[in-house]
Amino acid sequence: MSTTTEQKGFVLWFTGLSGAGKTTIADVVEARLKHRGSKIEVLDGDVVRTHLSKGLGFSREDRDTNIARIAFVANLLARNEVPVITAAISPYRETRDAARDLIGDGKFIEIHIATPLEECEKRDVKGLYAKARAGEIKEFTGISDPYEEPLDPEIKIDTTDHEPHDSADIILEYLEVNGFLAPAGELEGALA
Repeated sequence: MSTTTEQKGFVLWFTGLSGAGKTTIADVVEARLKHRGSKIEVLDGDVVRTHLSKGLGFSREDRDTNIARIAFVANLLARNEVPVITAAISPYRETRDAARDLIGDGKFIEIHIATPLEECEKRDVKGLYAKARAGEIKEFTGISDPYEEPLDPEIKIDTTDHEPHDSADIILEYLEVNGFLAPAGELEGALA
């Protein structure tokens, strides 16, 4: 066995409603991967909208453009063996499928954070759902705009049943079982 660890590029594509827990779980996964010595880049939906997609609105066309930009950058990183985490609502199945086609089935791991709408509304610290229900926010996913759930994601997690650390465990186990990441015990032995 080699004493160096081989880095593999892949994309963890988190999708789910606002408030589902995408960013929270992504942060835990990122920290755990860094702790294990992995390079990792995170493309968070809110951060991307501030820098890479500034000026885009929330029409279907603008949302698709935003997701296409995230997929483009994620693909550039993954093909250069840098793991990527994306955490954006990405509400439309067709657009997520286009991201999968670009990145490739072998590196695209769709993670549906399948928290029910009612739970997302309870967690809404910014009051966005209440504003959307009052008609103050137009084109709000889950209220006045659709969210098309993934049909066959690699991983599906309902955060009403799992804490963020438990959710991260599920994701890391998937990466280990499918050869994207060396099991934690092997990694510790290689670094010793």
